[in-house]
Amino acid sequence: MAIEVVSGSVTPLSGKTTVVATPTAELKTIPLHLGGSSFKKSASEIIELVASRSSASSAVYVYDVAEQVGFGTLTKSWSTSVESSAPVISLQTRAGAGLSLVGRLSEGTSQDAAKGAVLTAYTTPTGLAAMAQSLLYLPPASASSRLVIQVPAVTSIGETFALSPTLAPLSTTIGLLPNNIVVLLSATPQESIDLAMLSYKLISSHVIHIFDHHSSSREVGHPFVPALPLKEAPGLTVPEAIRWSGYSLFDYAGDQSAHTVLVFLNGPLALIAKALAGRVRGLGVVVVRVLRPWDGDALREVIPSSVKEVYVFDDVPNEATQGSLFVDVFGSLYDPTSPGPVVRGQRTTPGTTQKYLSTPSLFTDALLHLAHIPSAALAAQPSSQRKLLFFSKPKSTLSALPQIVSDTFAKTIPTRLLTAHDVFSKAGGVTADRVVLSSREESASPVSVSGVFPLGGDSAGEADFIGVLEPSLLKSHSVLSYAKRGSAILVVTPWESTELLANLSSDVLSLARERKLRIYTIDARAAAATLAGETGPAHEAVQNLIVHLAFLRLYLGRAATESVVGKLAHGAAEDVFHGIELAKINAAAWADLVEVELPAEAPLTAAEGEAKAPAPLKQFEFNAIAVETDDGSTIVNGAKLSSWHDAAKHLLIPSIFIPPPAATTESYPQIPALRPEVPERTFLVTCTVNRRLTPHEYDRNVFHLEFDTAGTGLKYAIGEALGVHGWNDEREVLDFLAWYGVDPGRLITIPVVAGEGEMHTRTVLQALQQQIDLFGQPPKSFYTDLAAYATNPTDKFALLFIGSPEGASTFKKLSEKDTVTFAEVMQRYPSARPGIETLCEMIGDIKPRHYSIASAQSVVGDRVDLLVVTVDWVTPSGSPRYGQCTRYLAGLKVGQKVTVSIKPSVMKLPPDNLQPIIMAGLGTGAAPFRAFLQHRALLAAQNIPVGPTYYYFGSRHRSQEYLYGEEIEAYILDGTITKAGLAFSRDGARKVYIQHLMLEDAGTLADMLKNREGVFYLCGPTWPVPDVYEALVGALVKEQGYDREGAGAFLEGLKEEERYVLEVY
Repeated sequence: MAIEVVSGSVTPLSGKTTVVATPTAELKTIPLHLGGSSFKKSASEIIELVASRSSASSAVYVYDVAEQVGFGTLTKSWSTSVESSAPVISLQTRAGAGLSLVGRLSEGTSQDAAKGAVLTAYTTPTGLAAMAQSLLYLPPASASSRLVIQVPAVTSIGETFALSPTLAPLSTTIGLLPNNIVVLLSATPQESIDLAMLSYKLISSHVIHIFDHHSSSREVGHPFVPALPLKEAPGLTVPEAIRWSGYSLFDYAGDQSAHTVLVFLNGPLALIAKALAGRVRGLGVVVVRVLRPWDGDALREVIPSSVKEVYVFDDVPNEATQGSLFVDVFGSLYDPTSPGPVVRGQRTTPGTTQKYLSTPSLFTDALLHLAHIPSAALAAQPSSQRKLLFFSKPKSTLSALPQIVSDTFAKTIPTRLLTAHDVFSKAGGVTADRVVLSSREESASPVSVSGVFPLGGDSAGEADFIGVLEPSLLKSHSVLSYAKRGSAILVVTPWESTELLANLSSDVLSLARERKLRIYTIDARAAAATLAGETGPAHEAVQNLIVHLAFLRLYLGRAATESVVGKLAHGAAEDVFHGIELAKINAAAWADLVEVELPAEAPLTAAEGEAKAPAPLKQFEFNAIAVETDDGSTIVNGAKLSSWHDAAKHLLIPSIFIPPPAATTESYPQIPALRPEVPERTFLVTCTVNRRLTPHEYDRNVFHLEFDTAGTGLKYAIGEALGVHGWNDEREVLDFLAWYGVDPGRLITIPVVAGEGEMHTRTVLQALQQQIDLFGQPPKSFYTDLAAYATNPTDKFALLFIGSPEGASTFKKLSEKDTVTFAEVMQRYPSARPGIETLCEMIGDIKPRHYSIASAQSVVGDRVDLLVVTVDWVTPSGSPRYGQCTRYLAGLKVGQKVTVSIKPSVMKLPPDNLQPIIMAGLGTGAAPFRAFLQHRALLAAQNIPVGPTYYYFGSRHRSQEYLYGEEIEAYILDGTITKAGLAFSRDGARKVYIQHLMLEDAGTLADMLKNREGVFYLCGPTWPVPDVYEALVGALVKEQGYDREGAGAFLEGLKEEERYVLEVY
């Protein structure tokens, strides 16, 4: 018999449980009204089930921000695999989010409006804030045309990206919503399901339902009762519908003669406050369940007449922002004609919310202080709850264990399980599973698991038992700090006792002695290997069972005997488990459990005092809800990061993911794995020469590159350009990733451009170094797109302003003067933190930089040469800037591989070798003319007649920047160059430029262009173009009898004939 895992579709046979289950048969067959069933799934799963039925929704719009917090993945899966599921449309959250919903419901603009459409959207508070402006244009709701938005209340906050249930992003949004939208707030799992179902019964209104996805709705173990059947009735008002469902617009809890009342939006803090109000006198709590439409009369009815003070707790992004709840409450209670309670605001920032949730005692003290109630008045409340805590790595072999433990107790006592992840504090992530066991009486308390079992950094210890399923966490995280005095610690490890103690810091050992912790170890892997072999499904299942048996022994304490533990295990396994007698497995678990004897004092090392102090241990921070999808990818807070299973597939079986080469007659076909994200035909060439041409003390670094193309099939024509697919600077990328909190080695799956669903996998470092234009200049649209992810209103409004027409001058300054990069924009507005994959998509790819080829393949063979100058400058603020690709090329080492492509160019030699050519190159603009000269020299060596070749070159100093000077002098001597005009502008008392030398040859140049089919080329910067143009016009006027207008028209005609060719930049 396999050990059943309730919250996932995978059992310990595989050892890989999903954090959010795939659709099971149980969920597939449940009707919308739950059919009277009572079963154990998370409320969030059931809300998805309710919303995704085709009987409830015509279509479900899943916004990226919802899926990033683990809500919507099931719906997308069901849409393709389960009958009666509504179709799903995936959308990104950006400026104007929600307009597609409005458009589909609007009369006259949508076919669906005529035939009826009940649309469902999934988004988060941040996403809803971005949609608010669009919702102003919603048409009136009707039975056949309305919108329901399901909002899992989870928001990423702070430098650690901790996930919070705060509704701060909505502080300034609620007041903007039109009157035809109902806003429902739910906190408990049952309430979340009931109000989700009610959302589809309010047929005269659009509905926004916000529920606690931070904790309660994700908890597994709540038995749900069916909701009362509620028929759709157009005449049913919101208060009537709420009452019919067994709820009220406002809940009141506490003393009916209270002098102080606290008002909360329905959520986890409200539940803690309600529990407190039932334990003291003089305090009452009002919980707002229906935020819109606001009913001031209903609020006044629930507040006792004895109340003197009302404190309104408003979720706000900062203390300078006034929330809408205070305005609503104040407006309802203020009466200038009669004295009433004093209404005061309590602005609760996301940081404060997080502090209260991680340390509920601080929250309790704050509430008692406001109510003028001494802490001593709060009598100690005995509790029979038992709290179990398991630490592991995501999707490890023992990931299923907490669910197995929960299932064991759930058959007899109320049990709740909550899973959380920390993906930033350790490579691979950390998973914390909390299991709360309660009496029947205590299970009636609505407080969520995160409220009764917090994982605050300064916790005095809440856990009665801690299972450390990944021993390396003892060296990186302060896992024992969560242990209650006298609790048992089980470490699953191959370490002997002495090795375990050696891996515990002196502070941890001191804590263990102070709290009298009992530490045990068991080598489950070795025991399972002995019983079931080294690997395989049976090995993993037996590992889980062995640790489960060890846990049961420690949990039972003195009452534990081998036979009692074996009997309890029958709930998870039969007498014969994977062909092995359960008694034999139990005996192994009993024999292999070892108690670690703690030393009386921390052992001193010989070098203590001299050795470097160990790094402080980290605290667990809930910052990720991971969702394992069918294809093995993992979404973590906005980043679709590949699991190591997917990585292994790509690395070990590349043929599955890299398409085989298409049938071709090419001798050197395209390599499929070589930069698959770019559409151009690419080649992998090898750097053989990287030589600086200018002196080292000169302020311009002009350098010559040669690449070996042998065996690549790379062919190029004279004058064509080489596209270099350069890389970003590795150090700068690593610094950015460290600031952004992303592991450089984590894998990311990126779609291939125009690849029709093809994907390629690489590490985050590889993506940002080789592909993503992180240090490029952002367009205006980037600021607007980024604003959707800003949690700080100041950042959000600044980004929206820059992206708006009114911010044109600011954008111009940022892009043209400050030349800010994508990375710098992120650092200027740090609260805007899209997930790493989303960020990659927003930024886009590095564009290849094209350089005129400085060689003729007819001469150099399997080689391609470039002439490059390093681009660098300093911004007005003093920040250095570098050209991305020239910096990359300047740092190339001999032997280094470079990805390149070929781009056609207008710089072509004339079809007739006897046609005169006039070449004018400034600085590195000499590159294509070196190829021209090489080819004409080859023709001459083969006794093939060629026409006159005039070469003009300009730079600042002959001694420092006469590029390819020795070659030019040789070409002058052998006659390849008929006439050279060399202009070194800073060498003489008077600045001389190429146009001055061209004027000296005006007669010859005009003759060649007018009478001999000559071709003129200019390559280099744009600034001399007008002067060169004037020089040629002057020559034609003086020597060929044109007036200025006629000379200009003649040159325009040469452009059409490709005899007046400009390649400037």
